[in-house]
Amino acid sequence: MSLHREVEFENDICRHLAAHGWLYNPADAATYDRKRALFPTDVLAWVRETQPKAWEGLTKSHGTAAEAVLLDRIRKQMDDRGTLDVLRFGVELLGLRQPLGLAQFKPALSMNPDLQARYAANRLRVVRQVRYSSHNENSIDLVLFLNGIPVATAELKSDFTQSVDDAVDQYRFDRNPKPKPKGQGAAEPLLDFPRGALVHFAVSNSSVRMTTRLQGDGTTFLPFDKGDEGGAGNPPNPHGHRTAYLWEEVWARDSWLEILGRYVVAKRDGRKRIGAIVFPRYHQLDATRRLIGAVLAEGPGRKYLIQHSAGSGKTNSIAWSAHFLADLHDADHRKLFDSVLVVSDRTVLDAQLQDAIFAFERTAGVVATITGERQSKSGELARALSGGKKIVVCTIQTFPFALKAVQELAATQGKRFAVIADEAHSSQTGEAASKLKQVLSAEELMELADGGEFGTEDLLAIQMAARASDAGITYVAFTATPKPKTLELFGRRPDPSQPAGEGNLPAAFHVYGMRQAIEEGFILDVLRNYTPYKLAFRLASNGKEWDEKEVERSQAVKGILGWVRLHPYNIGRKVQVVVEHFRENVAPLLNGQAKAMVVVGSRVEAVRWQIAIDKYIKARGYGIGTLVAFSNEVKDKESGLDPFTENSKVLNPELNGRDIREAFATDEYQILLVANKFQTGFDQPLLCGMYVDKRLAGIQAVQTLSRLNRACPGKDTTYILDFVNEPEEILKAFRTYYKTAELEAVTDPNLVYDLRARMDATGYYDDNEVERVVAVELDPRSSQGQLAAALEPVADRLLKRYKALKDAIAAAQSAKDSRAEKQAKDEIAALLLFKHNLGAFQRVYAFLSQIFDYGNTAIEKRAIFFKRLLPLLAFGRQRDGVDLSSLTLTHLSLKHRGSRNLAIGEADGAKLKPFTAPGGGEGHDKEMALLGEIIAKMNELYEGNFTDGDKLVLVNGVIKEKLMESETLIQQA
Repeated sequence: MSLHREVEFENDICRHLAAHGWLYNPADAATYDRKRALFPTDVLAWVRETQPKAWEGLTKSHGTAAEAVLLDRIRKQMDDRGTLDVLRFGVELLGLRQPLGLAQFKPALSMNPDLQARYAANRLRVVRQVRYSSHNENSIDLVLFLNGIPVATAELKSDFTQSVDDAVDQYRFDRNPKPKPKGQGAAEPLLDFPRGALVHFAVSNSSVRMTTRLQGDGTTFLPFDKGDEGGAGNPPNPHGHRTAYLWEEVWARDSWLEILGRYVVAKRDGRKRIGAIVFPRYHQLDATRRLIGAVLAEGPGRKYLIQHSAGSGKTNSIAWSAHFLADLHDADHRKLFDSVLVVSDRTVLDAQLQDAIFAFERTAGVVATITGERQSKSGELARALSGGKKIVVCTIQTFPFALKAVQELAATQGKRFAVIADEAHSSQTGEAASKLKQVLSAEELMELADGGEFGTEDLLAIQMAARASDAGITYVAFTATPKPKTLELFGRRPDPSQPAGEGNLPAAFHVYGMRQAIEEGFILDVLRNYTPYKLAFRLASNGKEWDEKEVERSQAVKGILGWVRLHPYNIGRKVQVVVEHFRENVAPLLNGQAKAMVVVGSRVEAVRWQIAIDKYIKARGYGIGTLVAFSNEVKDKESGLDPFTENSKVLNPELNGRDIREAFATDEYQILLVANKFQTGFDQPLLCGMYVDKRLAGIQAVQTLSRLNRACPGKDTTYILDFVNEPEEILKAFRTYYKTAELEAVTDPNLVYDLRARMDATGYYDDNEVERVVAVELDPRSSQGQLAAALEPVADRLLKRYKALKDAIAAAQSAKDSRAEKQAKDEIAALLLFKHNLGAFQRVYAFLSQIFDYGNTAIEKRAIFFKRLLPLLAFGRQRDGVDLSSLTLTHLSLKHRGSRNLAIGEADGAKLKPFTAPGGGEGHDKEMALLGEIIAKMNELYEGNFTDGDKLVLVNGVIKEKLMESETLIQQA
């Protein structure tokens, strides 16, 4: 029996193709023209059948030489223009009035009978054991032809005797398109780029890899597998080979013609020469085809969440999706979308879309990018959307204008749009940020206040309220790390006819997860070299008595920790660890090109770190360039009288107005410090080290540390040093997104009712006051003065009550009346809780109204009333600062806790918790305590086995720089 041999594998593939529309004859290899790398029989048959007049003209002009003239002309054009361009646009010959077509692909519109007949006439042929070389008798297992032109090759290996790696090696070492030694002869036309076959497959029974450019032993093959339970590889196939999808699905007649006609793209350099051929990876092919199929079946107005990891090639996936949706027609031959709006800051996306569409259609100018450079953004949008632009690309800052425009056009003119949102990039400013504040949590709002970034996901949550106009808008969201609200908004229920709930939770439409991307080598596992540090310190009163006044415990603890974080000795110790570790471990990587990122907790910290790290580097004469990145300006009198910005000469003296991303990519800079910036959407493959001095949790931990995971040639090692976080918490965060992000449950729709009932019960307003404000708000003839008059009685009453309570507290404190003081403080707490819940209601309602149809005008009226009332309740600062002027740091140590490999895949990740109402609870008494007691407790909590080397020594009131002497710290780093 020889069933285990490679020849039987070949037989299985060829039998299947022959039975499903492919031409196949075991003797075909004998008629292959190795010099021209063509299958002449099919070239001639295709031309004679589909373009008989052109063939007649050729024979009149060239007589019996017509066949040779045609074949030579095709070969010459493939040499000059590349195989793909010849297939797509044909060749011109003397004596013909128009180019001779060499293939017929399906157009976007349904085909007329002539085109349909020509499409059916396409000749797909598989030829086995093709002796292709003009220098030797090497043969390739399979070559796939379209109308006699080679489009793919395949080397097969049976897992019973060899593996897919052997097929890869065969290509790399025995299928070199450039014969060796140089000068021995011409390159092999079948294998040479870009004039030979478009793609080369290495195939075994269990795995597939592919490349579009053979370069000898320098050839890079990419996986072309389906994935197996969230990881690399392919699932078992009960009917045969695990890789049967390749010939049963991918090479199926219509599928293969679509790939050649619509997916394969030639990327050109500045001189318009072909530099690369892009062939879709399996998950890209699968995702875009499923998306288009679902949109056709379900019509406009649906939402699709595509969870694709970093390293998935999202730029190409978005480009294909945009192009296909822009050309999509329904069963009645009607264009499904008037325009496709792409929201992305990927600088390469616009150019890639333009190039891709030109490659498909030779049509320029169908993609518009909204920049606001020539006219207002709204003017640019109106012109683009009304001017027949197929695809409109805008940034996240422009997105609010764009979405408003398409919503209005959908509602008033019945137009239909597709919106593709790419979450990878984020912003800090503009109308987008102001709208976003309605849906952010308290923690996210704090981040935003300190220059933090947000993504398209967050903005969509507030912008795409489910109104009737959205029936004409299809949303497609690409994200690697979906938040719970994203899954609820965009996820698909397994049973769409039933409401979301246990057993019917919304999930992503398509998934290519982190695990598969890591196992396939597209990104790195950044947790393999993770080193936590432990900070210990001791505080004292600097010889003074602590004030006996009680302070709020949580506020005092936060203030003390912030004071320690900004202490120059604490920053100095960490700076030393960072720089010495970078020099010893990171800098030598990638032939000395490796870079690192330092993530700090606030913009003030960023300023102080940058000053300290530059001072340390200069004092030692190290040749390390640093940059610091943060948003807006920072006032820090400890560091300088003038506000600091990224372009401050003190911080980034050599930046000179350049974009920080571009400057950091040069050889001038090796370390980038960031504060709430570049923690998402920052792609720099040379990043090999990250130093974390910021509390990270959940999705933020994954997004931040994943800046390290981009692959590049020679990159196989990354380092993370973490001064703040616990390894277990980081591991837990990554496990959630390792395979597929899943919801634990869905949000309770009754949250809105519960919060409204709690608000109504305060008695701070009545129904008549709500009705009065709503009537003014909804009347198009109303003035701002009328709105102010409608709200003034409520706002004035609450503000006066707040002031009276503040006065009552002061009076009670003077009279030492603790009971009256407590009563007044309780009432103030209730007012503050009411103000907090006004914002909470808006966030809950803005989110849930997109999922549930409440059909309740009382709820909508409350939303309008609360939205207008909230900005008027200016109660002032609620917290008194804690006096830390007598605080002093006596000891500080930073202990290396050992490098470890955090194994992500050893346990399942926690599921994402649904949206919960922010706040809304009862007012709680603030826990008060003496400052001395709080500091004693913190000294216990942050106790370490201090040595004399950990003691801060003051010389004339200045900390002696013991950092210079700390050999232990340098060795630990």
